[in-house]
Amino acid sequence: MIPRVLTVAGSDSGGGAGIQADLKTMLALGVHGMSVVTAVTAQNSLGVQGAWELPVEAVRAQYRSVVDDIGVQAVKTGMLASAELVETVAELIGATDAPAVVDPVGVSKHGDPLLAASALDAVRTKLLPVATVATPNLDEVARLTGVRVESEAQLRRAAAAVLAYGPAWVLIKGGHLPGDAVDLLTDGSAEHWLRAPRLGNRHTHGTGCTLASAIAAQLARGRSVPEAVAAAKEYVTGAIAAGFPLGAGIGPVDHGWALGRRTPSP
Repeated sequence: MIPRVLTVAGSDSGGGAGIQADLKTMLALGVHGMSVVTAVTAQNSLGVQGAWELPVEAVRAQYRSVVDDIGVQAVKTGMLASAELVETVAELIGATDAPAVVDPVGVSKHGDPLLAASALDAVRTKLLPVATVATPNLDEVARLTGVRVESEAQLRRAAAAVLAYGPAWVLIKGGHLPGDAVDLLTDGSAEHWLRAPRLGNRHTHGTGCTLASAIAAQLARGRSVPEAVAAAKEYVTGAIAAGFPLGAGIGPVDHGWALGRRTPSP
């Protein structure tokens, strides 16, 4: 049977991030994607013009509908908006026998807030402890832990600060640092450094959603966490290289590049 992966995240009407990016990634990587919509955004290449979270009852009903009938081999979370939604999703994931990839989305690519400040404590104490892999970027690390990273040497400190909240593994994404795009994956003992050349393409909308979904897809296919993250890094690097202009602002990565639709530039 084709592996099944569930994304619990917000909708991006522009199709570059959120639920839409997650499902495209899952299709490209050969798994069946399913979704629980937590919020609806009015969003395009220029930013987020509005966001409306769904009631907890609607989120819970979507999740139970999918998991109880179809089943899942991995779960991925994205935009959860409020403390109440974070707590609900954490409870649901904690009772599901499947690896969970938590992307603690705080702001959009354009700087628009996607998580209430009041929800940060729920992310720390409820959501991160049920994560198989947490995938914060450096801004999210700072918001969650207070640790600010300005060099590659400080990635270990950031990882330790996030691991203190209980995820089994953490992937600290160092893409905002100068030089090569370097990430650190660790469970507190083993370390895996993942490097890729920095690409000149500015059309990177949806990068974080895409990476987390790719990790979930690989975990659903039976790969170990280090194997899943390495494969996901390779996929998202190709997607960034093939990213394309869309609208008047920042375009999306190309989720279909590995299917031969587009050829990544060198």
